[in-house]
Amino acid sequence: MSRTGVLAHAVRVEADHGDRELLAHIEAAAQHAQLVLRGADGHDIVLPASLMSLVLAAAHDLAKGNAVFALPVETRLTPNEVAQMLGLSRPFVVRLLDEGEIPSQHLPDSRHRLVRLADILEFQARRERRAEGRRRIMEAAEEAEFPY
Repeated sequence: MSRTGVLAHAVRVEADHGDRELLAHIEAAAQHAQLVLRGADGHDIVLPASLMSLVLAAAHDLAKGNAVFALPVETRLTPNEVAQMLGLSRPFVVRLLDEGEIPSQHLPDSRHRLVRLADILEFQARRERRAEGRRRIMEAAEEAEFPY
């Protein structure tokens, strides 16, 4: 049985220009707000703060013109999907998996692997921290006028 791509079925949301302006206002006004769902019968349900945080994070990115994907962090992706998500080649991702840079699990009785989205996000955060560290070192070297 073949597996359908997780990223192809993820909910992708994009905002047009008018929506971006509204979302920017929502983000500014939402510091002391509640998220309320009004049912067809007029009954209001106050949604939890965790959902409010998710909506505000999405509103922030949408207001900046970014598209937003909604996926559970426990989603498992194929190496090809990981490569697509990180903007890397599949062979490079496979090497990262082989070296343990990104944890993965083999499917039972198979050579195929799956990778948790949470592990991909953790890898990406480490990668960005290292890049920031290298940038700071370069700036310090330039300010000190070290020859390289």
